[in-house]
Amino acid sequence: MSEPSPRVREGRPSGTGRSPAAARGARPALRSLGLPPGKLARLKRLLYGHGPGGGTLLVLPIDQGLEHGPVDFFANPDALDPRYQYELARDGRFSAIALHIGLAEKYFHEYAGEVPLILKLNGKTAIPPDGQAFSSLTGTVEDAVRLGADAVGYTVYVGSPAQDRDFRQLLDVRRDADRLGMPLIVWAYPRGEAVAKRGGKESLYAIDYAARVALELGADIVKVNYPVASEKDAESPPPYNTLRLPPEEAFHKVVESAGRALVLVSGGEKVPDAELLGKVRSSMDAGATGIIFGRNMWQRPRDEALRMTRELHAIFREYAQPP
Repeated sequence: MSEPSPRVREGRPSGTGRSPAAARGARPALRSLGLPPGKLARLKRLLYGHGPGGGTLLVLPIDQGLEHGPVDFFANPDALDPRYQYELARDGRFSAIALHIGLAEKYFHEYAGEVPLILKLNGKTAIPPDGQAFSSLTGTVEDAVRLGADAVGYTVYVGSPAQDRDFRQLLDVRRDADRLGMPLIVWAYPRGEAVAKRGGKESLYAIDYAARVALELGADIVKVNYPVASEKDAESPPPYNTLRLPPEEAFHKVVESAGRALVLVSGGEKVPDAELLGKVRSSMDAGATGIIFGRNMWQRPRDEALRMTRELHAIFREYAQPP
């Protein structure tokens, strides 16, 4: 008897209310990804040894201080101290915390072994416009190995006029990640004037394209935003300009385009609880491996944030699968 497809997983037990779309939204099995031993070992720690487990990922990013500036911390002044996020990641049982080299070198030693690390290797400030978006390197894969990280992150701006040198820079990062057995997570973000003229950076066309680009450039995991339908979709290239897909089906299309790269959903700006939890369930039903929510977690007071992480753990348990 032949093995089932890597994207087939058992559904939620009867009576739990899973949507019919979930059957088609199974995520790739770890064994199907063709990973070398170093990457496989690190990914198993993230997917099964920490956080919700069961092959899911709950990641807490704190790269916003570089990407957006201190403005994001005004909503919860306690979050200005990186120890707030580290302790939230530890006590909330996150799969990992994602941050830049400075916050790793100055704080991670206090939490090493308790909170897995994803070292972000490039970044930019929000001061220049996004028309020529490009993130310069801020760290190396060797830094990640030295610090005990379990993965590295890299932002690629799909569609930016600086895309050519972005791809070349990513090539070097990918080679080092392959050589050192480090999983590569690609933040795949559409940017630039050409994207704006084709439906915008939140359109299904742009996000679907970005997911496919990340797969083709060698991502092991791709981080994407959830597509947002708008009137601007009519400006997207065919057939995207005529598609009218419900949100979960649109995101399932993105997951399909990511192929054998696992998919993380970005949280974006802080939203009400019901909207946040609905986005998580819809993403998981469509085949996401997990979420990477920063402001939606650490802009909350500690007790509220920990309550939310418990609710997220309960959702992820419904999507557990073997390696």
